[in-house]
This record gives sequence, structure tokens and C-alpha cells, in this order.
Amino acid sequence: MARPAPIVAYTDGACSGNPGPGGWAWAVPDGRFASGAEAHTTNQRMEIRAALEAVRALGSPLEIVSDSTYVVNCFRDRWWEGWISRGWVNSQRKPVANRDLWEPLIDLVRSRGDVTFRWVKGHDGDPMNDLVDRLAVEAALTQSGRSGDEPPQDLGPADTTRGEGEGHMSDPGMPGAPIVVLGHRPPELGGYGANPVADAVRRRLGEIFRAKHELEPDLVVVTGLLLGAETLAAEAAREADVPYVAVLPYPDPERAWPKESQRRFAALRDGALDVVLLQRKPPESKAKAGAALARRDAWLARHAHEAVLVWDGTDAALGKAYRTLVEHLGEEHVWLLEPPATDKG
Repeated sequence: MARPAPIVAYTDGACSGNPGPGGWAWAVPDGRFASGAEAHTTNQRMEIRAALEAVRALGSPLEIVSDSTYVVNCFRDRWWEGWISRGWVNSQRKPVANRDLWEPLIDLVRSRGDVTFRWVKGHDGDPMNDLVDRLAVEAALTQSGRSGDEPPQDLGPADTTRGEGEGHMSDPGMPGAPIVVLGHRPPELGGYGANPVADAVRRRLGEIFRAKHELEPDLVVVTGLLLGAETLAAEAAREADVPYVAVLPYPDPERAWPKESQRRFAALRDGALDVVLLQRKPPESKAKAGAALARRDAWLARHAHEAVLVWDGTDAALGKAYRTLVEHLGEEHVWLLEPPATDKG
């Protein structure tokens, strides 16, 4: 007897601010849908909640389609096995975030044995991904959910953080007390692989984050995750047990990087408290990519409380970034971290 075709359910989560009022949604093509809201939550919690509600509501077998690598990779890469074997701590021996949602979802998926997960790129023309996005955004804005037996036809805009015109995003704000990190790329930090210069910068950033966190418990590190100082900042924040937010100038900035760097980027992106996307489409040229990065740097300066600039004092572009940071924050709120000199001989 042939195995029945799976029920396919698309899921999505949304949050107005992070944390802030949020919404979740799931929908079956040409079939049932449901959405719901929470008054104070995060994007990642809403992504998990959407999948949990779909697994609770729908029959067998079931395929969950999500644009959240956080949700999909948990099952595709079997993160949950390590969490359970270690007593619900992660590989850094820290409590697993959002356990109250992960645990019932993982228990259901394991007990059913008929649920699979598939990733879909968000905001890329998939009509069902767009539908659940709209439902989740509606729930977040209205703080009310709804359900039905066929897709609704009266939904509003797909993403309230998206602007008009050139496809730039509006300001979603930053949680807590954000400290932004900018600085040199790998060639000025000892190279692309592990090396003493990069290790020293990462260690010093961690010391700064720990000291600041003692004074400001709601400290949040903000990084663009580009190779070099920004990636080291995310790693240092993770090691210091300080949350970090990734602010991307456009989708998939890592797509031309070496495979190992892409994997490193993906792991850090998925470990972020939130991911903020400032432009909805990838740039069409190097010049436009440079302009997008400049807009991102200005956005970071506007939203920071403090900043760390990893700079040896010679790079002109970083000198400009320093002046922008000082203009917005004041000199007393901009830390300069000079990397150890690389061995040119």
C-alpha cells in the first residue's frame, strides 16, 4: 500500500520590535489556516510557536515548510539530540533558549515520527510563504488571531518592516542597550583562518562585553557579521554569554564567501537574538553593495548606545566610520581597539 502524500503546512512568525508584540501563523495550500498573537515576545519564539501549533493541529504525515533556519536546522541537523543528552544546555554549556517552546515541539515530532521540515527562502516569491507572513504580521499588529478552512483573501501587507521605493527597510529599533562593533577585515587581522591576531581581538572584545554586561545587564552586541571584526564580535559575545543581534545590509551577504566562511556565518546568524535586514534585494553591482554597506553603517551609528571600533588608525574608511560614530554617540561612547601588529616578514 502506497504511503499517503504528506500534508504540507507553511509556517511563519513576526514581531513588531524584538522583543515586542508578535504573531504566528500556519497554512495549508488551498486549505486550513490559523494564526495567533502574543503581547511580548521575539521573532524566534514566534517561528517556533508557528511550527508547534501546526504540528498540534494537523494530521499525518506532515511536512513543515519554514523560512526559519533556526526551526528547520534543529531537526535537519538534529540539534535536539545534543540538547537532550546534555540536559537542555547547548554546546557552550548554556541553557537552551526558548526551551519552553522547543521541548513540546520536539516531544511531539519525536512521538509522531511522521513530521519532516523543509526550508524555503523568505520573501522570494513563494505565494504560501507570503501568505503566512501576512497572517503573522496581521496577528502581531492586531494582537488577535483567526482560523478557517481556506486561505483568507483580505490580508494586509506582507512585512511591516519593509519600506517602499528602492526596497529599503524602515527602522525596527534595537532591544536593550546596544553596543555596535565595526572594524578591520581579515587581511588586517592576521588572515582568514585562525591566528593569534584574531584570537587576541576576540579575547579583548569578550573582556569588554563582560565588563559592560556587569554594568548594563540588558547589553546587546550589534554586529553585521561580515568577515573580520564583526564576526569576531559575534563569537566574543557568544563566549561571554551576551546576546547579539545581526544587522545585514542585504540578503545573503555571504554567498560569494568560501564554504567554511559560509558555514561560520550561518551558525552565527542562527545563534543571534534577532536578524535585522535593511534592504530586501541583493545589490546588482559592487558600487551598490558599497552604498548598501554605507547605509548600514549609518543605521548602526543611529541605533547604538556605544560602539567598539577595531582599528589600527591607518585605514581611511574606518577613520570615516569613527567620525560618524563620534558624531552620533560622542567620543566618550566610542571604544577604539587596536589589533596587535601582524608579522609582515
